[in-house]
Amino acid sequence: MWARAHNAVFGGIHKATAEWLPGFLARFIFAAVLLKYYLNSAQTKVGDGVAGFFTIDDGAFVQILPKAMEQVGYDSTQLAFFPEKLMVYAGTYAEFILPVLIVIGLFTRIAAIGMIVFVLVQSIVDIVGHHADAETIGAWFDRLPGSTILDQRSLWVFLLLYLVVYGAGKISLDHLFAGRRSE
Repeated sequence: MWARAHNAVFGGIHKATAEWLPGFLARFIFAAVLLKYYLNSAQTKVGDGVAGFFTIDDGAFVQILPKAMEQVGYDSTQLAFFPEKLMVYAGTYAEFILPVLIVIGLFTRIAAIGMIVFVLVQSIVDIVGHHADAETIGAWFDRLPGSTILDQRSLWVFLLLYLVVYGAGKISLDHLFAGRRSE
């Protein structure tokens, strides 16, 4: 009797929400927790004002390629276009574009894959390039859930993996445009 009641209640909740709530909540939580984080970070990599958006600041090179910048005396003009400058330009604009795409639910799966790669590269740069300490890196299964890299970013990647596998859901531009293609 209890099992039947349990299945009826939670089966009904699942049926009523499965197609729209999880994808919407994943994107909402991404927006609430990470959107401003990434947009503010991206803003530190470009110049001021509208025209500044098209100017990559030397700070971007220091943030993304700290060891390479140190080797060239912090003169970004000494870096090669490929791969160094291209990586900084792509990373900077991806940090603006990918989070927005996820929040509005447009090309969500591709944007989430891009963000997973971004988080992994960001973590490697923090560890190798910026010499993150053991406390910042953290360790899994250590009873301390507050490390920036292994603990927090693992949860970020899980959220993004959900979007890769299941998509943005019915409350998204992906769903809207998919419906129009099928007409």
